[in-house]
Amino acid sequence: MKIGIMSDSHDSIPNLKKAIDLCLKQEVEVIFHCGDLISPFMIPILGEFKGEIHLILGNNPGDIFLLMQKLSEYPNIKFYGENAFLELIGYKIGMVHYPKIAYLLAKSGEYNFIFCGHTHRYEVKKINNTLVINPGEILGKEGLPSFVILDLQTKEYQKITIKGEI
Repeated sequence: MKIGIMSDSHDSIPNLKKAIDLCLKQEVEVIFHCGDLISPFMIPILGEFKGEIHLILGNNPGDIFLLMQKLSEYPNIKFYGENAFLELIGYKIGMVHYPKIAYLLAKSGEYNFIFCGHTHRYEVKKINNTLVINPGEILGKEGLPSFVILDLQTKEYQKITIKGEI
């Protein structure tokens, strides 16, 4: 099963649209967004992906009241608040915004995968038996926008860089 991992879109409509289009082309089945989506107007862009989406807040939550109202229109987007802990096809997954928390969770040995964001920088680390993935940023402030596609079964991952038109 292929999943998309993204973070820190910070209201960048064009880059989020491109990331969603690339996920569709790559036959991604589930998307994890590790926070800082921010504005309610980003929800319909995210919602263009018809598969399951898991979303947390991050440190720039935006207008949470309006965000919750907009989320009610998209039953495929599951909102967790600050953190998410779930199981997907037998794999335990944690999603947090902050890398330091991700590293601590990975050290617990309880999870197969931990996804995080916040730094706007791509990083993949193996801590014990846990793969920690920070996909970089959709925004493109610290360089080219990026996200990650991960095959859960093989644990193979690919950094996808968003460049120009697709």
